[in-house]
Amino acid sequence: MAGADPVNPRNTVLSAAVRGNNLLLRVVSALVMVPLALAAAHYGGLIFLAFWTITALIVLWEWDAMVCAHDKNPVFTISSIAIVGTSLLWAIERPVPALMLISLGALGVATLASKIRRPWCVAGLVYCGGLLLAPIVLRADPVFGFFAILFLFAVVWSTDIGAYIAGRALGGPKLMPRISPNKTWSGATGGLVAGVGSGISVAMFAGIENLAAIGLTAFVLSIASQVGDLLESAIKRQFNVKDASWIIPGHGGLMDRLDGFVVASIVAVLIGLAHGGIATPGRGLLDW
Repeated sequence: MAGADPVNPRNTVLSAAVRGNNLLLRVVSALVMVPLALAAAHYGGLIFLAFWTITALIVLWEWDAMVCAHDKNPVFTISSIAIVGTSLLWAIERPVPALMLISLGALGVATLASKIRRPWCVAGLVYCGGLLLAPIVLRADPVFGFFAILFLFAVVWSTDIGAYIAGRALGGPKLMPRISPNKTWSGATGGLVAGVGSGISVAMFAGIENLAAIGLTAFVLSIASQVGDLLESAIKRQFNVKDASWIIPGHGGLMDRLDGFVVASIVAVLIGLAHGGIATPGRGLLDW
């Protein structure tokens, strides 16, 4: 066809090599990150709290660098003080002041940030506050806390992996091309199936009996995870950024790996609190 560019075999080979190398880096990075997250969940307590405090601070730094422009340094300073202070208050069992500190930090950020950046910078602190508090509230359940975190991990990780594999293998119509051009309906469906299946498997391992309710819960969390992924894609597109940062080989930033987890964990803790109460949110998430 006149005007069509000829296919260059060398470019095709290079593209395949880049994709293969990227996949290898993703696998190696996962082999490092997953055991750390599981170990922190296993030990719980201050180790778990410290793990998610550090994680929230890294994601906060990525967010502020991406959206706050010249305001990023003062905004990150105030926001990080709020995150660390919230963590310390939680460690000494002062949950209400911990929540209030996030609100005060948001007020401080709104004061410091320029008008055009203000909503985005405030949203970053709220987002990272959710990333910090949601998993530690779930894990605090004395009986079901560990299994609640395992359930959440299984659903979110399997959704991500299932979507990646199904999308690559099947392709097809795009899910939301204006937000994330690479995501497909086949990938979303594959992620949903994988997330529900893994969630049910964890529940069976934990001895949970009402698997229909567990499957429905996993279904909701899998969708929440994919919404979180799309939300971050929309933010990156808004600010013309490919990756939140470059700290994880093959993945980009920590925020790029936790975008689905943030939303899913917030939804999970809301379900757990609504069904199980403040004392037993893990039971509320799993025991139906």
